[in-house]
Amino acid sequence: MNPISPGIRSVSCKKISAMETKDEGKTEKTFGKRIDDFLVEFNEASDKLKKEFQLKLEELKISAEKMKKEVENKERWKEVEESLKKAGDELGEAFKAAFKSKENTKDNTK
Repeated sequence: MNPISPGIRSVSCKKISAMETKDEGKTEKTFGKRIDDFLVEFNEASDKLKKEFQLKLEELKISAEKMKKEVENKERWKEVEESLKKAGDELGEAFKAAFKSKENTKDNTK
């Protein structure tokens, strides 16, 4: 056995260990940077989605108001139609009554 070889092995192990530590440090640093980049992108996407959501919500509110007004207009028209129908029916009854009275008067004069 060579007394020098155990020392070489310990120096080699120390170098390897130091290299592994450097590699691990680089890996951790790279991983950390990737995580940071991901979080930045995530926050940007989140902000973008919030803005899009707010725009869609406003569009829906506007659409809901338009529909509400249309429904109210339809209800008004229904009321107008019903009122006109009632007025027409009453006018018809008035004509019937007026002509009935004339017929009764004619019958009574004969």
